[in-house]
Amino acid sequence: MFARLREDIRVVFDRDPAARTFFEVLTTYPGVHAIIWHRMSHQFWRAGFKWLARLSSHLARWLTGIEIHPGATIGRRVFIDHGMGVVIGETAEIGDDCTLYHGVTLGGTSWNKGKRHPTLMPGVIVGAGAKILGPITLGAGAKVGSNAVVVKDVPDGATAIGIPARILDAEVDKAREEVAKKLGFSAYAVSSDMNDPMVKAIHGLIDHSANTDQRLAWVMAELARLGGHKEANAADDHLLNS
Repeated sequence: MFARLREDIRVVFDRDPAARTFFEVLTTYPGVHAIIWHRMSHQFWRAGFKWLARLSSHLARWLTGIEIHPGATIGRRVFIDHGMGVVIGETAEIGDDCTLYHGVTLGGTSWNKGKRHPTLMPGVIVGAGAKILGPITLGAGAKVGSNAVVVKDVPDGATAIGIPARILDAEVDKAREEVAKKLGFSAYAVSSDMNDPMVKAIHGLIDHSANTDQRLAWVMAELARLGGHKEANAADDHLLNS
């Protein structure tokens, strides 16, 4: 028991630069208190003392502002930062080394019995205010942006943002940056995790430009294959020759 307690406190120092002393973390971090209390409530639940387990979790909610159903399964080195407003449902499963920020909900979308809450594989990070809903799985090392609403599985190592959440595609972002440089400007600070309509319009223009570039390159290649020649005085097109 004491080994697990030391582990819970050590992980706070790894993930929260504001932590200063062992005693401070033990006495003032509600996320640590909620995890410790949940272990006791979970033991009551597994032993069949359902009412006692619910009463225990209710007291923990009142003291910490974090509501964890005693039936939820929580792994080792899970860190709940700040914690106020966190809600974790009965059939939720949280793997080792996960991090949840304040306002996170691991909720259900059905009134039916059985598995109805999310499963978080090891190393998942869920940003403040995010809602993970339904019996979905967040893969190992996945990240969820603040205030995102996730209703579909998230692959290992992926990042999900938005309402409803979508998976960021790093390869698409890289291709857009390269095309933007060809056009004479950088798309820095214009990223796919922004919901601004203007940003989306710019992304659409960049994607269209890339597609047009590819089609023109194909046309030029076909003309050359058929014996066509470039005009002697024609200026080079930096898009086609880059």
